[in-house]
Amino acid sequence: MNHRRLGASGLYVSEIAFGNWITHGAQVDNDTAHACVRAALDAGITTFDTADVYSDTKAEAVLSQALRGVRRESIELCTKVYHPTGAGPNDRGLSRKHIMEACHASLHRLQTDYIDVYYAHRFDPSVPLEETFLAFSDLVRQGKVLYVGVSEWTAEQITKGAALAREMKVPLISSQPQYSMLWRVIDAEVVPTCEREGIGQVVWSPLAQGILSGKYAPDQPIPQGSRASTAAGAPFFDRLVGQWMRKEVLFAVAQLSAVAQEIGLTLPQLAIAWVLQHPHVSSAIIGASKPEQVHENVKAAGVRLDPEVMNQIDQLLDGLIERDPAKTG
Repeated sequence: MNHRRLGASGLYVSEIAFGNWITHGAQVDNDTAHACVRAALDAGITTFDTADVYSDTKAEAVLSQALRGVRRESIELCTKVYHPTGAGPNDRGLSRKHIMEACHASLHRLQTDYIDVYYAHRFDPSVPLEETFLAFSDLVRQGKVLYVGVSEWTAEQITKGAALAREMKVPLISSQPQYSMLWRVIDAEVVPTCEREGIGQVVWSPLAQGILSGKYAPDQPIPQGSRASTAAGAPFFDRLVGQWMRKEVLFAVAQLSAVAQEIGLTLPQLAIAWVLQHPHVSSAIIGASKPEQVHENVKAAGVRLDPEVMNQIDQLLDGLIERDPAKTG
């Protein structure tokens, strides 16, 4: 497993990170979750990503249990704040009250004294940005947070946040956007903004919500047990169907599978390797519902794709790639 610096900071992260959105505390039992985390550790993954809102706060606790006995200094533990974690009006957002209380709750669930990277899970237009960064600044000064990140912020929002971070001496070092062969909305604005500000990308959904797993074939039923089948009827599933479960997309993905086979990779390995070719990407987050998926997907680490393969991917996906920066967030 290779490690890369996160932005212009001194923090190194594994180029493949393990995330537990959807899975821990929901789709898989705790024994399976622990086996997946152990597989990640065995593969050399040191960066673990979660959020307080995942599985209604259960995911943080499951991850903590799975990491029990691991030397804390040997891993990078990242979580997030913004989405509702309770019924009250202050149980959400980026107010000082919610950030401070949510951080303490995450520390308790994660059974740790500090968070390596604490993300603002979304931008909160209802709260003055100065209030948000003052709370982050205090957490950094207290040693409860080492670095700060943002997730799905636009270039304009990142620019404003970075200015406040400099003023308040807050180490804002990471952006966590969705990024894949099919979803490239950060390329036009977010990436150049982050490069100017010294912020690295830790990207989520390199498999485009599972479309690039190769599980979904054109004119075939949705496989039982797949993410699309287990999310049926949920807003997530509706977006997935509307965006990617189209015949032209699935035909293109089938052709990508052939490209992967020609160079000795699986389609998920090709998709993750594609993300990691980009110098602005510090780490790609993978999830897993069984340890075998971890073992297979980490083989994308260190793979170098020839320019001809990168061009072939672009040609096959021509007209299907989402590039509109307005869809950030």
